[in-house]
Amino acid sequence: MPSHDGLLPRAKILVCDDDFNVRLLTRQCLESEGMTVLEASDGIEAIDIFVRERPDLVFLDVEMPEMNGLEVCRRIRQLPQGESIPIMIVTGSDDRESIDQGFEAGATQYKTKPVNWTLLGRDVQYMLRASDAFNALKRQEDRLRYLAYYDPLTSLPNRRSFNEQLNRILKRCRRHGTGAALMFIDLDHFKRINDSIGHGRGDRLLVEIAKRLTLELREDDAINYYTDNSAEDFPESNTEIARLGGDEFTVVLSDIADSNQIERVAKRILDTLSQPIPLQSHNPVVTPSIGIALYPQDGENPDTLLRNADTAMYAAKAEGRACFRFYNEQMNAQAVEQLKMEEELRHAMRNHELELRYQPQVDSRTGEVVSMEALVRWKHPQRGMVPPGEFIPVAERTGQIIELGEWVLHEVVRHCQYWDSLGLKRFSISVNISPLQFNQSGLPEWLKEFLETSGLSPDRLELELTESAIMNDAPTNIEKLRKLKALGLKLAVDDFGTGYSSLSYLKRFPIDTLKIDKSFVADMQTADGAAIVEAIIALSKTLNLEVIAEGIEEKSQLDFLIKRECDLLQGYYFSRPIYPENVPDILNERFLDEPRAS
Repeated sequence: MPSHDGLLPRAKILVCDDDFNVRLLTRQCLESEGMTVLEASDGIEAIDIFVRERPDLVFLDVEMPEMNGLEVCRRIRQLPQGESIPIMIVTGSDDRESIDQGFEAGATQYKTKPVNWTLLGRDVQYMLRASDAFNALKRQEDRLRYLAYYDPLTSLPNRRSFNEQLNRILKRCRRHGTGAALMFIDLDHFKRINDSIGHGRGDRLLVEIAKRLTLELREDDAINYYTDNSAEDFPESNTEIARLGGDEFTVVLSDIADSNQIERVAKRILDTLSQPIPLQSHNPVVTPSIGIALYPQDGENPDTLLRNADTAMYAAKAEGRACFRFYNEQMNAQAVEQLKMEEELRHAMRNHELELRYQPQVDSRTGEVVSMEALVRWKHPQRGMVPPGEFIPVAERTGQIIELGEWVLHEVVRHCQYWDSLGLKRFSISVNISPLQFNQSGLPEWLKEFLETSGLSPDRLELELTESAIMNDAPTNIEKLRKLKALGLKLAVDDFGTGYSSLSYLKRFPIDTLKIDKSFVADMQTADGAAIVEAIIALSKTLNLEVIAEGIEEKSQLDFLIKRECDLLQGYYFSRPIYPENVPDILNERFLDEPRAS
C-alpha cells in the first residue's frame, strides 16, 4: 500500500559517495522516509550495484577517486535500464560551468554542498513522483504506439503498418531491381456468416484466419512488425501479412523469381483458408477471393498497387469467388465508373443535389445536446442517396473537396442564421476539414476573411482534422493550427487512434478535442478494444483535452463511456443525422436517464 505521501514503500535509493559520514547521514535521512538505501563508496561499485539492484533513484557525489560522478552518470545513462532513472548529482562546485557539466552528463537534479539534510528526503520524494508520472506517460505512449500499428483483434500489423512497410518494400525492390506481388484477400460472404453465428464467433473466425495465414506463410520468411524507422534499420523479409480492417487481409511477397512462385502461394492460401473452422457448435467454411497486382508492371507506388489488387479481387468475386485473379487492363471498367461519378458530383454541386444534415453531440454530464456535427449527403436524381463513403473519396481525389468544404461552411452560416432567428440557445457546429483543405497554404487567411464576411462567431465553429493530416509535417502544421486557434476557432482531432500521434507533438498541438474513432467504439466489447478507448480517454484527461466518442449504437457502449467520463457522446443511439429544421426539437430533449456527475 502507498505510504509516505503516496510513494510506494521501500523505494530503493543508490547512494554513491567516498565519504562514509555523507553516506551515513544520507542513509538516516532517507530511511526515515521509508526508503531502502544501497551504498557504494566509488563509481565502479556504484555501476555494479546499479546493474544488479536496479534502484529507483541515484544519489551521486561528483568528487570521487578513479571514476568521478559525472562519468558514472554518463555510464548509467548508456545502460538500457538507466535511460530514464532520476539521478541527483551532489558537488561542492556551484559555478555555471560545473552545473552545465552535470546536466550534460545526464543529471536530473544538481545540488551543491553543504546538503540541507532536513530537506533531502522531501527532494528525493518529489524526484520519484516526477519519475513515476513521466514513466506512466511513457507507458501510455508506448501503448498507443502499439495500438496504432497493430490490429487489436488478430495482432497482425494494421493498415498503417501495411502502408509504411509496402512503401519500404517497393523502395527496396526499386533499389535492387527486383519484383513484388501484393495480394488483396477478402473473405467471401463473411457478413452473412458473421450475422448467422454472431459477432463474437465472427471475431474468433477472423483470429483463426489470421493464424492460418501466419502459419502457412511463415516458411516464406519471418513476418516483420515495424515502426516508423527507415527501411535500412530492418532485416529484409520476403513475406508481409496485415489486416486492413473487417475481413480484408493483405500479403506482400518481395524479391519474387517468377509468377509461378506467386501462384503457388495463392493456391496454398486458398486451400488453407477454405478448410472448416471449428467454432463450438459451428464449423463454417470461409473461402477467400484474392486479387493480385505485380510491381512494377501493375503499379510503381503503393496506392496504385493496392487499388489494382483491390480491382483484381472484385474480379475474382465476379468470376465465382474462392479463386485468385491477376490484375489486367480489362479490369479498368471500375475506373470508368469512378470517372462518371466525378462528373456527376461536379454536376451535383452546381444543381443543389447536396444536403447538409446534423448529428447531435450529447454532454455526458447533463444529457443535453450541446453541439452538432455537420454531415454532407448526396441525393442523386437516379441513384438515390449516395453514401458518403462513395463520393467523399472521389471529391478528395479530384480536388472537388475544396469547393465542397467551402459550400459546407456557407451552409452552416445560413443554418445558424435560421436557428438564431428562432431564438434557440447557441451551440457549436463541428465541420470536417479534409487533408487537402488543411494543406492549403492560405487556409487561415481564407477562414479569417470568411468569418469576417459571414458574421459567424468563431466560437461556434469547431474544425475536425484527421490525425494523419496534422501529423504529416507536424512542426509546420503546429504553426498553422496556432493561426487557426488565434481566429477563435475550436480544433478537434477526428478519428483519433487510427494513426499514431507522438505524445511529444500532441502536447504541442493547440487542439481542444480528441474524437475517438467509431471503429474503436464498435470494438469495446473486446478487452483490447476497451483498452484503446480507456487509453485515449486517459490521455485526453492528462493533456486537459475534451474527448468525444462517435458511433455509439448500444446501451452497453454508452454505459462504458459514461463510466470512463467521456465528455461528449455521438451516434445512432441518440439520433441519426437530421435536417436543419428538426434541430429545434432535438435541442429540447434530454438523452440520458442518469447523466454523469460533474
